[in-house]
Amino acid sequence: MRARRPRVVAVALLVAGLAGCAQTSQPLYLWEGFPRQQYAYLLREGISPEQQIQEIEAHAGKARAANAQLPPGLRAHLGLLYLSVGNPGRAMELWNAEQTAFPESAVYMGQLLKRLAGPDAAPARPDAQGKQPPA
Repeated sequence: MRARRPRVVAVALLVAGLAGCAQTSQPLYLWEGFPRQQYAYLLREGISPEQQIQEIEAHAGKARAANAQLPPGLRAHLGLLYLSVGNPGRAMELWNAEQTAFPESAVYMGQLLKRLAGPDAAPARPDAQGKQPPA
């Protein structure tokens, strides 16, 4: 009976170790087909902007339902698509959302928002050193 005990302990440790290895971590962002869609748009191949908007909006809905984060650039790209179909208001909303979700995009998103607002827009916010970004 004593010879069985080390064997049972060894099997239990093996099972526990394998169970620990089987757990996979969730990805930080829900990417799915977004990089492929963005690449196809930049090559000017594939589906129309309207179709891309539908696909990306569906992707965003799926991410919200799964309580997953949208990847960096998705909102910015979707804003570009809305601008290309004549909806600058939605583009502005999405670019503001991108800037909020990813503060490191503030300079670029700020420039896009400034250009979208036109020449009479308020001046852009200064950067961390107090300098105004170039126009």
